[in-house]
Amino acid sequence: MPLVTLTVRRPKTAAFKDTVLNSIHAALVATGVPQDDVFQRVLELDAEDFRFHARYPDAVTDRDENFILIDILWSAGRSVKVKKALLTDLMQKLQAQGFNPENVMLVFKETSWENWSFSGGRLLHT
Repeated sequence: MPLVTLTVRRPKTAAFKDTVLNSIHAALVATGVPQDDVFQRVLELDAEDFRFHARYPDAVTDRDENFILIDILWSAGRSVKVKKALLTDLMQKLQAQGFNPENVMLVFKETSWENWSFSGGRLLHT
């Protein structure tokens, strides 16, 4: 049930966004997320609306206009081991597509199961 939000600076091509989103989804599936569980959105902002520090806190190279901020909102309960595996897999996938992993920031956000209603106001888990 992850909800993925990709935030990037404008302009980005459809190919850029597809590559990133497909890589994220493949990494999620590798952690056990069902293949059909795809809920993704892209926020494409002007530079004045998407500010970030070039190196804070530990980037090895400067972030640039291709900086990618990924938010993954998912149900609570995944271990640090699962999160590390997802990060490793995702960075490898993006690097293989020519992206600099130092230009990628990912934030996991967790919520409890009873906070999800996919449609019709029905809670899947109560």
